[in-house]
Amino acid sequence: MRMTRKLVGVGMMAVLTGLTGCSTLSSLNPFASKSKANLPAPLVELKGTMAVRTAWKLDIGKAKDYVFSPALAGNTVIVAANDGAIARVEAATGKVLWRIKADIKLTAGVGTDGNVIVVGGEKGMLLCFDMDGKLLWKMQLSSEILSSPVVAEGLVVARTIDNRIVAYDVATADKKWTVQRVAPPLTLRVAPGLVVAGKDVIVAQPAGKVASLIVANGAPRWEIEVGVARGATELERVTDIGGTPVIFESDVCAVSYQGRAGCFDVTTGSAKWTKDLSSEVGVSVDQRFVFAADDKGALTAFNREGGASAWKNDKLSYRRLSTPLSYGRFVAVGDYQGYIHFLSREDGSFLARMATDGSAVTSTPLIAGSNLIFQTQNGTVTAIAVE
Repeated sequence: MRMTRKLVGVGMMAVLTGLTGCSTLSSLNPFASKSKANLPAPLVELKGTMAVRTAWKLDIGKAKDYVFSPALAGNTVIVAANDGAIARVEAATGKVLWRIKADIKLTAGVGTDGNVIVVGGEKGMLLCFDMDGKLLWKMQLSSEILSSPVVAEGLVVARTIDNRIVAYDVATADKKWTVQRVAPPLTLRVAPGLVVAGKDVIVAQPAGKVASLIVANGAPRWEIEVGVARGATELERVTDIGGTPVIFESDVCAVSYQGRAGCFDVTTGSAKWTKDLSSEVGVSVDQRFVFAADDKGALTAFNREGGASAWKNDKLSYRRLSTPLSYGRFVAVGDYQGYIHFLSREDGSFLARMATDGSAVTSTPLIAGSNLIFQTQNGTVTAIAVE
């Protein structure tokens, strides 16, 4: 099942509506059609033309209503779960180097710079560990942490659900700066991500905005609107960023719910191209293409230079796709039943399919050496090797 979707009224921080199940904002509309056309597409028999196999598996624990994405540190992968479990494993073999249990439940992670590991804990607690799993410090933030914190320039940067971005010194846990961003009346209860770009941190936000802040002091470098709010009601105007922006060479690419996908200059924020698209998950970028899975289950490849559509595969309609992952000659994407689908990078045709544990892939997948790492909501971390 996909992470529970909720609408949050930011002014009062009250949860207006909870969505239990695999749904999107359309299910909030009492007048919305319940057409069978919106049922997940059945999987057809696939004669794979590419061999894939499981390199290793690890059960880290359930994510519950949160999203936990694996992080790469050298030749190791760090994973976490809601019950407080954190583990560091060899990327090639899956050998567990250590596994600990934090003293509180977790809500976000993992962030690392290879020197420390940071995660979000319940009730807005930020935790920092060394690379051997020893707790260095923990700090109470203003509200819940849903986005994975990041580490850069000796600082831990985290974003809370009240749209406050805060930085703490890794060594001393001293607060260095705080930036408060205005949030719209309604937002999706999702985890718009942060990503380090040199000496800047790129922060995805509600209302379809992405900001670049100088890590050292939090000063703004630029802020852009990826998604532009449209419609007469607050519900129609929700256009939060989906997933984590991606840095590739001089581009930062992102996508928003009920908004657009696009690439922007990472230094100035100026738009290189945008295309209308609605997605709750992030994009994948390679030398030639930007891949985006929309909220209707179609996967589209846009040319990175100019944004022209290269191909579109809609055979996975309403299967609630994950953030895609481009690697070699294919792009891989997970779905709500834990299947990993492999499509041709050039034309979008199906190449292979692999099952995991039957639960949704909601985390951002990861390339670790020659393995692709996927984590499901039930907590299975699967490393997939392509032959």
